[in-house]
Amino acid sequence: MRTDDAEIAALRVRVDCRAVLEHAGWRMDIRESTRRAVKYRCGAGRIVIVTHGGQGWFDPLSPAKGDVFALAQYLWGGSFRDACVILRSLAGVAVAASAALPGRPTGASLPLAQRWQCRRPPRPGSPCWRYLTEVRGLPDATLGHAIAADLLREGPAASLWALHRDGAGGIAGWEMRGPHWRGFATGGSKTLFAIGAVAPARVVLTEAAIDALSLATLEDFAPGSLYASTGGGIGPATERLIATLATATTGAEIVAATDADTAGDCYAVRIADIAAASGVRCSRLRPVRGDWNDVLRNSSAR
Repeated sequence: MRTDDAEIAALRVRVDCRAVLEHAGWRMDIRESTRRAVKYRCGAGRIVIVTHGGQGWFDPLSPAKGDVFALAQYLWGGSFRDACVILRSLAGVAVAASAALPGRPTGASLPLAQRWQCRRPPRPGSPCWRYLTEVRGLPDATLGHAIAADLLREGPAASLWALHRDGAGGIAGWEMRGPHWRGFATGGSKTLFAIGAVAPARVVLTEAAIDALSLATLEDFAPGSLYASTGGGIGPATERLIATLATATTGAEIVAATDADTAGDCYAVRIADIAAASGVRCSRLRPVRGDWNDVLRNSSAR
């Protein structure tokens, strides 16, 4: 059957990337999804994040991204025509898991900057401070350094908000991590949480802000090092910011300090690809086990 331009345009509108993933047996990660960025998983280490209301997607562990046609080819291979055949059967199919996503929290309609400024930084004795120092093992001095850089806020239920800035230094969003849950700011965009050198000779990339702070503590904030977190995903905005930071200083190096597991190793390969495309060196710094907060809590460096 011939596929004309009108049908292609109609399929782009009528087929939701989330429905395609569900049809392929992928499952939504409700804990790590927002309505703007819905994370799907398949097996160990395979991740796709759906954006633009179901019209776009990207693989945070590879350069793969695109529209619903690219997604069908990513999942099943084959030609563009093969993708059209699959998508015809999914036109108008509702997304089964979308209703499971949490509703918009109170205050989420406020601008990001206003929501950030409404929250106070963690302070000694507060629930968030106690979580970070007693449970996560972060020293007071490390928290003081991050608070002085205006990177931390105290969220509900002892949670930490860790700021991601855009390329112009504005507020892009924030990681949210508490004793029993984690997520990202509704309406925000993942870029990088970053603390350390302004003109870094070494850009150290972890998967979470707490890991970045943990590794900075273990290395005593090594001179010339910028400790950063991707927030668990490398989208186009994060990729551009990594490349910008790494090329700002002549001879700079990117360090992939991601977790010691399959997903962490995949992230490290992705980071190495970004470094190669940017013309900078890249090395792997792998925790002995788990993540850098595990290393910190099991060390005597606290």
